[in-house]
Amino acid sequence: MRRAGFALSLALTLVQACSAARADQREDFLAGRARDCVRCDLSGMNFKRRDFSEADLSGSNLRGTNFHDAKLAGARLAGADLSGANLNKANLSRADLGGAILRAVMLYAAILDGAKLTGADLTDALMATSRLTRCDLGQAVLRNADLRKSRLAEAIMAGADLTAATLDFAFMRGTQLDGALMKEARLTGAELISATLIGADLTEVQAVGANFRAADLSRAVLVGADFRRANLHDAKLDDVVYRDTVMPDGTVRP
Repeated sequence: MRRAGFALSLALTLVQACSAARADQREDFLAGRARDCVRCDLSGMNFKRRDFSEADLSGSNLRGTNFHDAKLAGARLAGADLSGANLNKANLSRADLGGAILRAVMLYAAILDGAKLTGADLTDALMATSRLTRCDLGQAVLRNADLRKSRLAEAIMAGADLTAATLDFAFMRGTQLDGALMKEARLTGAELISATLIGADLTEVQAVGANFRAADLSRAVLVGADFRRANLHDAKLDDVVYRDTVMPDGTVRP
């Protein structure tokens, strides 16, 4: 009994010590005495135009936090919850957001070049005109995300869920979309020269006027897709699944 009581007392002491250390970490971070705040609760805070380059905020609660025009280049945000956060015009180049929750996040005109977003949840994210050149969005969830006029050149989006995402006039030259789920996505006027979409599901995609020149669509599902006035010159279409697919010249593949 004494041993059990001692063990329980020790466990409680350790928990209290960890809680105190976390509270001290948060206070030091907010006071500017520390650059890192791992697993901190910073929800709803205002960090507009603050510089957190290379900071470690992994696992933190950042729901509804204002990072408008903030500097987060190279920051570690893996596993953080940024749902509803304002990251408009923020610089997140090379940041690690792997597994982060970014539901309904605002990333208008944000810079995410070279950022890691593998497995991140960006459902309903507002990302129009954002820069994501060479970023890693493998297996990320971007359902209903707004990516109009975004720059995704050479980005990795293999296995990503882009169901009902809006990618009108997006620049996606050389983007890897192999195995991506793109049902009902909008690609009007999008630039996909030399992109790879091997085995991707483009069911009912709206791709009017999109440029797929030299793209690889082998084994892609194009059921109900609309490619009117699209450029498929030199595109690889081996073993593509057609059904009610509208081709560039307006004809329908049964």
